[in-house]
Amino acid sequence: MEYKDYYKVLGVDKKATQGEIKKAFRAMAVKYHPDKNPDDKTAKEQFILVNEANEVLSDPKKRKEYDELGNNWQQNQQYRRQQSAANDRRQYAGNPNASNFSSFFEQFFGGDAGFSGTQGNYKGGDLETEMEISLEEAFVGTNRVIQLENEKIRITTKPGVYQGQVLKIKNKGIKGSSENYNGDLFVKIKIHPHPKYVRKENDLYYEHVVDLYTAVLGGESVVDTLSGQVKIKIEAGTQNGKTIRLKGKGMPMHDKPLLFGDMYVQLHVLIPTKLKQEQREMFEKLQQLG
Repeated sequence: MEYKDYYKVLGVDKKATQGEIKKAFRAMAVKYHPDKNPDDKTAKEQFILVNEANEVLSDPKKRKEYDELGNNWQQNQQYRRQQSAANDRRQYAGNPNASNFSSFFEQFFGGDAGFSGTQGNYKGGDLETEMEISLEEAFVGTNRVIQLENEKIRITTKPGVYQGQVLKIKNKGIKGSSENYNGDLFVKIKIHPHPKYVRKENDLYYEHVVDLYTAVLGGESVVDTLSGQVKIKIEAGTQNGKTIRLKGKGMPMHDKPLLFGDMYVQLHVLIPTKLKQEQREMFEKLQQLG
């Protein structure tokens, strides 16, 4: 059986990373896709070969075995198929009505023996893209419209979607031999950094400035949250860096949208840089009293 150099098929080096293999596969799948080359039989054969190469090289276990066996890879695969078929033959001998009997039958006698064959079916590749949103949009949920060739797809996120989350849209990848064989579309969520809040899982962290007099004497201050403003109580003698927890004012939990994380407000006491004469004299008196 002729040896197939899958690295050459995808046009990558033998030391190529998984990312490089995936990128090369996407480019080749688009180039040789039968829809783009309807009258080119060679393109269809190449498309099937590209998918075959990707199936092996994108799987670390199969790739390692392929690299180790070299020219013996094809013979090894043929032997495995024969062993598997022999096992199937023993299994179906006692149960000819089993659900996979038709595929077993076709394996030995071809697709023209009265069963709906799967010959000629090929799986389309997956596609990946990014969807950029703000933290506010992640809080309430949002949507975007993505253009894929001649089709517009609306991608909707639930409240609480998180950075790096991947949404899977079935059958919206590269087209295969039929809709059931289309690849999938994977949408990775990218949330823009927020000027005020830092998100850690479902909790938010926020730095809030308090004037010196309120920190010393106590009082109230208004804090901005993603669900509106909240008044917080400032205890007399509040120290710089003190953290106040606002329960339930963080992000909604993606799988449990009625539950929320917390917000942690770190207080920063603002020290005046310029004092009027009277203010300075008052601080000097306080210093003497202390």
